[in-house]
Amino acid sequence: MGATLAMSLTALGAAYGTAKAGTAISTAGTFKPDMVMKSLIPVVMAGVLAIYGLVAAVLIAYDIDASNKGYSPTNGYLDLGCGICVGLTGLASGYAIGVVGDACVRECVQQQKLYIGMVLILIFCEVIGLYGLIVGLMLSTKKN
Repeated sequence: MGATLAMSLTALGAAYGTAKAGTAISTAGTFKPDMVMKSLIPVVMAGVLAIYGLVAAVLIAYDIDASNKGYSPTNGYLDLGCGICVGLTGLASGYAIGVVGDACVRECVQQQKLYIGMVLILIFCEVIGLYGLIVGLMLSTKKN
């Protein structure tokens, strides 16, 4: 269950961030086609969230298969906590990237000075998912 939650929730967050930022990129691309490549940063950052979920899901699945001594309830709860932690932070991070990417890409067309600020805000949005992955890895490696 933890592997499923980690992968599915981070994929939902990545999909939302990609869709929301992608619509802004397509709108902004009609006004300034030269800004399209610079505006792809929110889409790339949202895609990284799904990789975080994949890493956590593979770690959880490997622990289930590799345990020849049995799978205790404590290990199950730790894996579930890992999946919930990585999944929910990935979902929140994807939502934040989508909202920030949508607003900032539309504004960067009018004022190109906002580009560096957009990148910094997107980094802080991405860090939410990274912190969730770190806590999830700590939970996953805390087994007996």
